[in-house]
Amino acid sequence: MAEKLFSPEQKAQITAAIQTAETRTSGEIQVHIENHCRGDVLDRAAEVFETLKMYQTKDRNGVLVYLAVLDHKFAILGDKGINSVVPKDFWESTKELMLSHFRNGQFTQGLIEGIHLAGEQLSAHFPYDNTGDTNELSDEISFG
Repeated sequence: MAEKLFSPEQKAQITAAIQTAETRTSGEIQVHIENHCRGDVLDRAAEVFETLKMYQTKDRNGVLVYLAVLDHKFAILGDKGINSVVPKDFWESTKELMLSHFRNGQFTQGLIEGIHLAGEQLSAHFPYDNTGDTNELSDEISFG
């Protein structure tokens, strides 16, 4: 179900949004989608964050967007570098914007909006460094 939620074109749009956001920042954004969330959504997102080795970014500025399709749960989890600089209510307000799209069945648009907002914060606090910045993590959607 999780992999079938998005058409190949929609997956490409989400991946393109990640790539576009990352052209302006040294930060990293990943999207992980699965059918079910075992336990608390933030705990599960933290497990996925660890599994994907998102903590290994140089500036600890990785952002995970986690979505459990059949359980209707999602979370946005930032590493300590980005969490220390975003406004206090940033992740919650981003979730609310995404949720407004999800409620209307617009999952692709919701993810793209969340990626865009995370990318803006990342680029403001961790601008792209053209003297050796590398793409540290995959831009492809991961499925569980």
